[in-house]
Amino acid sequence: MKYRAAIFDMDGTLVNSLEDIADAVNETLTHYGLEHHTLEEYRYFVGNGARKLIERSVGAARSADKKFVDEALEYYDGCYQRRLTIKTKPYDGILELLERLKKKNIPLGCISNKQDFCVREIAEKMFPAGIFDAVIGDRAELPRKPDPTKALKIASEFGVEPSAVAYFGDTSVDMQTAINAGFLPIGVTWGFRPRSELVESGAQLIIDRPLELFDHIEFER
Repeated sequence: MKYRAAIFDMDGTLVNSLEDIADAVNETLTHYGLEHHTLEEYRYFVGNGARKLIERSVGAARSADKKFVDEALEYYDGCYQRRLTIKTKPYDGILELLERLKKKNIPLGCISNKQDFCVREIAEKMFPAGIFDAVIGDRAELPRKPDPTKALKIASEFGVEPSAVAYFGDTSVDMQTAINAGFLPIGVTWGFRPRSELVESGAQLIIDRPLELFDHIEFER
């Protein structure tokens, strides 16, 4: 089968943003007198949106206090916005992958559980203007992944049936999103989670390098 659209997760798939996220959360934890976490721990804290990231970071006792989490989340948003693109950068081969798909007139989308303003700013600063035809981050009116609503919204805007969409991600949340939407779930191993998680969560194709994609499937508009 030839695929007619490609949709990507952002963190751990398009860009390596883990250090900036970790630095912003650790700054938040310092503000509240809480202990820092390691970069390795943050690999498993991310993926379900900023609120869940903060809840996991502050620990079970503090995360039960909704008012505290609201306050800490607001503080984190300010910290992260200042650090958004200090250490973050696209993974090797990603720009070439996107450009090759674009030359085939394949519409490209990006969906993320990261705050919408962050997703859009990273997309604008890290990638050529117009490379993405749709970008959607965390918005109040749309449920977070693995709910397929955002993914199906983009497929509809592209005029492409779900079965002809390839979806790329680095976590179980991404594979579940693709499956829920009826997309081809493609796991990438250069991100935040191990290959075993991708296999166990239903990835139908796993690639170790971006351009390896073209050895396995075809795209045609």
